[in-house]
Amino acid sequence: MAVDLQGVTTVLLPGTGSDDDFVYRAFAPALHQVGAVVVTPAPRPHRLVEGYRDDLDDGARSGPIAVGGVSIGAAVAAAWALSHPGRAVAVLAALPAWTGDPEAAPAALAARHSAAVLRRDGLVSATAAMQASSPPWLAAELTRSWAGQWPALPDAMDEAARFVAPTLGEFERLAVPMGVASATDDAVHPLEVGVAWVSAAPRAAIRTVTLDQLGADPSVLGAACLTALHDADGRRRQDS
Repeated sequence: MAVDLQGVTTVLLPGTGSDDDFVYRAFAPALHQVGAVVVTPAPRPHRLVEGYRDDLDDGARSGPIAVGGVSIGAAVAAAWALSHPGRAVAVLAALPAWTGDPEAAPAALAARHSAAVLRRDGLVSATAAMQASSPPWLAAELTRSWAGQWPALPDAMDEAARFVAPTLGEFERLAVPMGVASATDDAVHPLEVGVAWVSAAPRAAIRTVTLDQLGADPSVLGAACLTALHDADGRRRQDS
């Protein structure tokens, strides 16, 4: 692909309540195949967004980087790429959750609800309720990651739910290619959001997965992002 990630530091950020273990399994297999240097920092729930920005800044100290992540991680990475022209070479955005203001977004509503339940009922009870209402693979992922981020987890969820993602107008100024992966059946991370990001950005493309595919093998997410990044470069060449 025209964007050569061989030897390029690629910083991937987890979604709300998730962790570096999941984002590594989601992205590392595909990125290692193209020779990228994969960096998946652990979330710091007491300073989630600021910590993510620090991780991106640290990754870029030795040169331009590729950036990305899942859900809120993808939004923070895209915003960083927009505000640091020349320091990012590509964006890999998995399961983008909203554009601009998060107020009515399903993912933000879910994060605020989970934060309230965790504060009211405590980790053990809230985790049991989550397990009862989630697919087994997701319940297993969140049981691990929630425990690892307790007791600051509710604050991290509230912070994520306040994060203003790039607007469509801002995406129109994204100078680097972006590969987006969305799920066709994920009500929390609507496909329409991924389509909107791609429609606005000059060099972007989208590939889709299903939640069953993701549950069986998280690496389909990173593979879809990389395939979309290849498509984005093809789109640029066709338009030029």
